[in-house]
Amino acid sequence: MDAALRTQPFPAKDDSTVAAPPRADALNSEPLLAEPIGATVAKATRAQIAILVLGTIAFLYLARPVVLPIFLASVAAMTLKPLIRWLSYCHIPPALSAAVVLGLLVSASGIGFLQLGRPALTWINEAPQHMAELRQRVQKMFPRIARFSRAAAAMDNLGAKEEDQKKAPTVELKTSRIPTTLINQTGMAMAGAGETLVLLYMLLASGDLFLHKLVRVMPTLREKKRAVEISHEIQQNISHYLFSVSLINLGLGIVVSAGLYFLGVPNAAMWGLLVALLNFVPYFGPGAGIILLAVVGLLTFDSLWQAALPTAWYSLTHALESNLVTPVLLGRRFTLNPVVIFVSLIFWTWLWGVPGALLSVPVLVSIKVICDRVPAMSPLSELLSR
Repeated sequence: MDAALRTQPFPAKDDSTVAAPPRADALNSEPLLAEPIGATVAKATRAQIAILVLGTIAFLYLARPVVLPIFLASVAAMTLKPLIRWLSYCHIPPALSAAVVLGLLVSASGIGFLQLGRPALTWINEAPQHMAELRQRVQKMFPRIARFSRAAAAMDNLGAKEEDQKKAPTVELKTSRIPTTLINQTGMAMAGAGETLVLLYMLLASGDLFLHKLVRVMPTLREKKRAVEISHEIQQNISHYLFSVSLINLGLGIVVSAGLYFLGVPNAAMWGLLVALLNFVPYFGPGAGIILLAVVGLLTFDSLWQAALPTAWYSLTHALESNLVTPVLLGRRFTLNPVVIFVSLIFWTWLWGVPGALLSVPVLVSIKVICDRVPAMSPLSELLSR
């Protein structure tokens, strides 16, 4: 019987009912997800951030007549807030304090414009005469430049004569659009200044109303404290920065005016004030001041070494101010990355022109304070630091 069992064949296996276990190489060859879900979400988040940033830039550019007065009034309110608080300690209501501060500010600006604006207007009206005189002096001091200029002018005249011979004479009537454009720009600037002053008064008279509203909106106590700390730090930093820079530039203007007066430059106070105003714009302002005083020196003096004295005096005072006075007064709180400052200056100047150049550093200081207080933005804070 055992022999029969040993010789009896086993039944064949049915492949349709018993499945073979999967092999390791088959498991490895199974199709996987093309990309993890986390990476897809991260890409979508970055795309949303990029769209949000581009949309914000487009909005700031297109809504400039509305947004720019708000920014200017907000920065000015942060700067003047310590004065309002000091007057409140003297039991003066915020509305009256705001009226007094704005009245003094507008009066000082008006007096300065009347005293120093008249020679500026006179110089602007005589600008064509000054430019012709400047050209003559440059040709006299630099004979090679004069010969090259005459040769270029002769070539241009020769080409113009040949074209005139080929073309038939035509009569054209041209209308200048410069006066209309100037009037429109002046009107827009005056309207923007009026809006800024009204909004500035309202912000100063309201006190800490908007800060209280912001605290109420925050959901948790921790976020309320953070909002108050960020608001106070931004206000203190901007106020300290603008007050310090204003005092520094005022002192620079006085020193430059005194030096120009002793050098014999006419309207020395006007040039000193203009240099002080230009110094509010980093990098570009001092460069414009050097070019301006170089032109003034060429128009005032006959010899080349005397014409270089106003520029040399301003360069010396600006070097002392930027390397000694400003670091001592501002300290380490405003040690921003110079490259970031330059990029911010270019961006805000492109966006809003001269007001944007003036607002570039205060906006950068505000962003730096926010990044320091928010842990998620610490990499950006490190990028902004020196």
